[in-house]
Amino acid sequence: MKPIFSPFDAADFLDNDEVIAAYLTEALADDNPDVFIAALGDVAKARGMSQTAKDARLGRESLYKALAPGAKPRFETIAKLINSLGVRITIVPNPQLEAAARP
Repeated sequence: MKPIFSPFDAADFLDNDEVIAAYLTEALADDNPDVFIAALGDVAKARGMSQTAKDARLGRESLYKALAPGAKPRFETIAKLINSLGVRITIVPNPQLEAAARP
């Protein structure tokens, strides 16, 4: 018998705040900003797009547009979305850059 595979959907596994925070942290560490936007979309989907839009005080269509592939959402939109998801961005020194800067 040939195995049957279903498409992977990260939103299916984003079921608690710790997992969501770790997922977004790893996505933010990627050099490609589209990875973080896509991860925000996965989390919004896991939480429910309509509820996320309401919590972020954004229109549902505006939320979909902001999270669409190739979108360049404003920082204000990202900040509203992050706050509505119950997470926050923390800035810390990058150990790789610190080591490279030492003589």
